[in-house]
Amino acid sequence: MNNTKWRELQRAMLALGDHSPNWRTKCKANDHISNWDGEWFYHFSDGGYEDIEWVEIKAENEQHRKLVLSELRKVHVPGQKTENGFKVYGYVKAGDFVEHL
Repeated sequence: MNNTKWRELQRAMLALGDHSPNWRTKCKANDHISNWDGEWFYHFSDGGYEDIEWVEIKAENEQHRKLVLSELRKVHVPGQKTENGFKVYGYVKAGDFVEHL
């Protein structure tokens, strides 16, 4: 996913205001999974987006899930629903198929 799409995702989650979800990322270079974080403005873009394999976005309940999904659909990012909420992919292995939210 390119930097423009990552910034669109960031703005969409910031637009949720008090309902902005927590998130965590997986680093493509070393497979590190970050701790959950809720700060989208500085922390999400800290260090750039090049090494983000995926970002998992946590929905607190069904109503929150609907709010987050509504914003994700506006951005149209590659991802899937998960038990915690959603996973948005920066990189997908060759041959793997991912739907767009």
